Amino acid sequence: MLAKLTSKNQLTLPKAIMAGYEGVEYFDVTTDKGRVVLTPVRLVQADAVRAKLAELGISEDDVVEAVAWARQG
Repeated sequence: MLAKLTSKNQLTLPKAIMAGYEGVEYFDVTTDKGRVVLTPVRLVQADAVRAKLAELGISEDDVVEAVAWARQG
């Protein structure tokens, strides 16, 4: 099967391939020995929040302190 790359660098995957990935919206894209590898990813909202907090350097203790501070007033 062929997949077409558009002028906007978007790849259209064949329906027959995507039939096995119903409900998947995101794929992790990597390369391996000249091949493009797509791995289905199911994002969980809580995981995305945890990742963003980690990226910002905010710990669980920071969140607990912020909530306690907010509840004072």
